Amino acid sequence: MGEESETASASADRHLLQKIAKIFNETRTSYATHNRKLKELATIRSKLSSSDADDSSSIRQFSSAFFKTLTPLFVAAQRRTAAAERVVRFVAEFACLRGNSDGDSDCDEFLGEFLKFLVAGSVAANRNARFRACQIISEIILRLPDEVEVADELWDDVIDCMMVRVQDKAPVIRTFSVRSLSRFVNDPENSDILDLLLEVLPLEQNPEVRKTIVLSLPPSNATTQAIIDCTLDVNESVRKAAYSVLANKVPLQSLSIKLRTTILQRGLTDRAVNVSKECLKLMKDQWLSNCCQGDPIEFLKYLDVETYESVAESALEVLLSEGLIMPADDKSIQQYILLADGEARDESSCSPPSIQLMEPEIALYWRIICRNLHKSAQAKGSDAATAMGAEAAVYAAEASDANDLLERILPATVSDYVALVKAHIEAGPNHHFASRQLLLLGTMLDFSDAMLHKTASSFVQELLHSPFEQELDEDGNSIVIGDGINLGGDRAWADAVSKLAKKVHAAPGEYEEIILVVVEELARPCRERTADFLQWMHMLSLTSLLLENGKSIHSLQGKAIEPEEILHALLLPGAKHTHLDVQRIAVKGLGLFGLLEKKPSEELVRQLRVAFCRSPPPISIMASKALVDLGMWHSPTEVDKAMGQDLSSQFDDESIDFVPIDLSNAEGDLNLKMLDLLYAGLETDDWRAYTESSENESVKATIGEGFAKLLLLGEKYPNLPPSFYPFVLGKLVALYFSEESKEQLRFKQCLSVFFEHYAALSEKHKGYVSKAFVPLIRSLWPGIDGITKMSSYVVSNQRKRAVQASRFILQMMQTPLYKKETRGGPESAEDSIQTPLDRTEEGLAIRIAIEMVSFKAKKTAAEKAYVLALCKILVLLNLKPSEQNVIKLMRRLLSRVADSVSSEKELLKEVKQMLDHLKCLDASPSEELSQDEANSIFETLGVSYDLDITAPATVPQTPAPCSTRPTRSRRRVRVETSSDEDEQVASPPPPSAATNLMTRSHRASKAAALAKMTASRMKLSDAEEDDEEEEEASDVTAEDSDESE
Repeated sequence: MGEESETASASADRHLLQKIAKIFNETRTSYATHNRKLKELATIRSKLSSSDADDSSSIRQFSSAFFKTLTPLFVAAQRRTAAAERVVRFVAEFACLRGNSDGDSDCDEFLGEFLKFLVAGSVAANRNARFRACQIISEIILRLPDEVEVADELWDDVIDCMMVRVQDKAPVIRTFSVRSLSRFVNDPENSDILDLLLEVLPLEQNPEVRKTIVLSLPPSNATTQAIIDCTLDVNESVRKAAYSVLANKVPLQSLSIKLRTTILQRGLTDRAVNVSKECLKLMKDQWLSNCCQGDPIEFLKYLDVETYESVAESALEVLLSEGLIMPADDKSIQQYILLADGEARDESSCSPPSIQLMEPEIALYWRIICRNLHKSAQAKGSDAATAMGAEAAVYAAEASDANDLLERILPATVSDYVALVKAHIEAGPNHHFASRQLLLLGTMLDFSDAMLHKTASSFVQELLHSPFEQELDEDGNSIVIGDGINLGGDRAWADAVSKLAKKVHAAPGEYEEIILVVVEELARPCRERTADFLQWMHMLSLTSLLLENGKSIHSLQGKAIEPEEILHALLLPGAKHTHLDVQRIAVKGLGLFGLLEKKPSEELVRQLRVAFCRSPPPISIMASKALVDLGMWHSPTEVDKAMGQDLSSQFDDESIDFVPIDLSNAEGDLNLKMLDLLYAGLETDDWRAYTESSENESVKATIGEGFAKLLLLGEKYPNLPPSFYPFVLGKLVALYFSEESKEQLRFKQCLSVFFEHYAALSEKHKGYVSKAFVPLIRSLWPGIDGITKMSSYVVSNQRKRAVQASRFILQMMQTPLYKKETRGGPESAEDSIQTPLDRTEEGLAIRIAIEMVSFKAKKTAAEKAYVLALCKILVLLNLKPSEQNVIKLMRRLLSRVADSVSSEKELLKEVKQMLDHLKCLDASPSEELSQDEANSIFETLGVSYDLDITAPATVPQTPAPCSTRPTRSRRRVRVETSSDEDEQVASPPPPSAATNLMTRSHRASKAAALAKMTASRMKLSDAEEDDEEEEEASDVTAEDSDESE
């Protein structure tokens, strides 16, 4: 009877397995069968539980059959096919299936058993098993109704398991683990889940996992910044997901003004169309429609237009281009110009207007609206002029409609416009922003009528005569409000005044004439020496505004003041004024005046050099800008010729050994060429004593940007000395990795863009990069050039920076060149020309190898670290069979490099691998390199090295060559044979069997003991000598582990 019951039970289990397997096979075909098969499988489970008195045993029996049938999905290493995905979705739906109230207990029990099974699978060693387990768990958690009761202990096990899987090595497993945890991340009791997601998000390498994490983050103060940071992600889908989360989860009111503008600035200018569309959707649907009820003025109030004008302007431009905002018929600027009784004015009104002041958001809104209409009218008018027939009529009608709408919005008369702007200017600094917006509206008005032109010209005269605003400090001294350089103390205000003046005085030469008349009037007290520093600043700011917008010196001739008078009576005396702010504006004017000259004058260049060398940092910054601009415009050679005397330059020396220049020496510095003078500014540390509060500028940053431009455009300056390029390039790399440049964010951004393009532009640039490598790394490495006493921490940091710089230059050398557009056969023939040796990685390898073997066999700790760091760079170079002579020379040099690093097993192994690679590239190993051929290669690279070709090239064994002294005992030294075929090591003969059985004699034991004692004394004495040399040379105590960092 027992055997029959077991047989029946086994038959029932097989029948159950067949039913479940059949259902699974049918669900693989289509999702349409899932509802019907869910009912069938639920019926099987309910029948099994109703036929058995013990519900728990029946559920366990069903679960066991269910798991066995599902096991092949976990074990098979299959791809994510559509059939398998349908099965996964089906089993997740079945696990979440709820029946009637009587069957909920069976469902809950099965769900618990299934989760335990999946938790066990999620920790399996098999990757596919972990993947399927996490996938099904995520599907179950996301589909499970809230009313389902699951044991807390089981949920804790599931959560803990998924938190572990978040750091799985497989990206797809991490993705489904994050999806599983996304439902619990809002629970305050599971705050550790949120902390884990925020921790792994910046470290995650897979974009799909990052996207899933971003979509799972809840809105909170802790997650908002992390979500916004993902708007700068390198992957398009992650950036799009970040904007989707911001739109759906993060309210506008919960964001600060800085974050709102950051989101719009990044999203609207994103290079991916899908991302910019998602940002537009966020701005349009959520911020504008939901939060601001479609009111653009209200929307602008959330952006602080006075601080973030460009962002608000871009947002309005996008909304206008999409047709989402348009001025209503009853809204215009004219409603802010009222009669005395409060009614709106019209063209027939003669009484003086009563002005209602605008808010900053309203002023910006109307300026953007009017500018858009003005551009549209001009574009449609141009299209109508070029088109014909009905098409021209349509364009003309559209242009007429835009002009009519613009005329309805703008003030009715020029007098009203002037009154409107004056009212805002007189209202004080709180309405300065609105005043500037209204000034720009004047560029859209018509001043062709004589009366209108006279009114507008009188208003422009008032603007030009407006002095700097000032206030008194505690001591009663006057302090200028604003930047103290531009008219009105604001660059944007000066540009607005200049644009309005150009519109009013549009006739040729009229703009220069009107400004020079004002300048001549303001210059009278300056010439009579009765003007205070504010009057000097006002006059010089107007002069700079004219020079900045002028086309040439010829356009200034024949006016109220001649160009020579501007230079000698205004700018040069201003540069020698006692007040520093006056000097700064005058130096700026000198730079602008020099750009308009055909050739820079001697007085101008001399004064700029004096201001650069002997003035405080604010003036030196302005002088360095002027000198860089003059050098770029006229060429550095022309600027030096303007001095009219022979100037010396250290760049003429090919040795690239720059002697520091003391700029405090007023007599000697002016005899240097311009490039040497500017380079001295990079070497001087005193420039960091002053930092601009507004733009965080410095002399080093200004000169560095100028030198970067000179390097990029070097082909336009053929007279520059050849040593200038690698020397300055190395200095820029050193500045890029220096500690002092961390605060100079704009400077570092400029250099990063420069380095990215410089090496990829031409092969000549790669030659400069190769030539700059060794001098740069040698100068950065502590303890090489000179004796330095410093802590091990400082030494370690300096070594790390030097290693970073070396790898950065290596990356520049390996950057592929930009492809040139081929127009025919000649350019394709140029591509076939072989690259010169000094511009290739082989040339850099020879330079590094020569630098490594230039040190003595017995090195200090700093020299050892330096040589090992160079060796690690050397093995990263890609050597190609460009020339057989180069290959043979490299083999010679690398054999000596191997001898210099013989104490380092790993590095010696890498060098030997390079030797093996070179041996494979050597087409004729039997032929030797001649001395003349080696000297020719050195001459091509511009290096001097005395290589004796006749000396034998041997490679030491790993880790060190064994002693040739014969052993007197049975114990033999273990020798690792080298992989180099050129090296032959004589191995001792194998001992005989009789010798193996004999014991060591007393004499042999005594000899071995004496040999050990002698060897230990020699090692100790050598170590003491090394310690003494290290203490004398440098205080380097960092371990070798720092060298590789």
